[in-house]
Amino acid sequence: MSQPPRNQRTQRERNGEERRQNGEKRDRDPRSQQERSDRRPGSERTRSSGQSSYHTRGSQRPARSTSQREHMESKCTYICSRRGIVLICTVLTNALVLICIVAAHMSQLGMSAMGMGGTSFVDAIIPFEGTELQKVRELDMQYGQMRAPGVYGGVAFSLTFGALSLLFVVSSGKPAHVLPRKLLIGQFAFQIIGAVAYVIAVALYLHLVISVNSTDVCTMRERLYARNGYTWMNCSVNGGDASVALFGIITAILYAVGAVFTAKTIRDVDCFLKERDHFEAEQREQPRGPQTRPLNSDIYI
Repeated sequence: MSQPPRNQRTQRERNGEERRQNGEKRDRDPRSQQERSDRRPGSERTRSSGQSSYHTRGSQRPARSTSQREHMESKCTYICSRRGIVLICTVLTNALVLICIVAAHMSQLGMSAMGMGGTSFVDAIIPFEGTELQKVRELDMQYGQMRAPGVYGGVAFSLTFGALSLLFVVSSGKPAHVLPRKLLIGQFAFQIIGAVAYVIAVALYLHLVISVNSTDVCTMRERLYARNGYTWMNCSVNGGDASVALFGIITAILYAVGAVFTAKTIRDVDCFLKERDHFEAEQREQPRGPQTRPLNSDIYI
């Protein structure tokens, strides 16, 4: 009766020793260790890969923003050269000429400007009655029609030159040696034409204003308004017309200065291109020779 339990006990001990030996072999085997590490959920490998991908995505965003910022800064640098600043000033002076033309015309409309087309408001402001009121309206209409060519022509002229100046400003956002040569020559020709055209336009505008103010219509109109205390409605050149002439002359001077800067830029670009061609010819003859003369391509004039 005592033999069976002993046999079972010895069998159990043998099975336990075999299990221990198999476990030690598994611990010593590097393949089993690698399989255990791979079976672990959320292992360090996946964490490190996730962190690296996160960092790469995060690092791409500031890199893109810095490249865009550098591109905008370089573009603004080339636009804000001497040529660009002069053209920006011409855009502003063209806008001032436009504003002064409209303001001068509105200030000389008389009853039409003060009444805004309404009869009750005009009657309350201007003490004209009967035939005198009808005569003032007719004279204002005739005077406005005589000044209309100068107003419409001046508005179209200033708008055209202002828009073209702005177009040349926007197209100058690159280095001068990269810009097409036709663009630089066109800008030079435009500025010369603008300088001459503005002088002629100011002379024609003042001639039209003086000729209109010397007519009988303006004289009769001045007497009717002065009889009722409106002495500012006279036949002399007013402040608005003088402002148009002043800003027109300033614009002509700016176009002349811009033409000088553009001509200098074209000359510098030609010199740079000649030096570059000569340098490339030398490099072809001596392909392994060191660079003796550095080329300066930063032309901001």
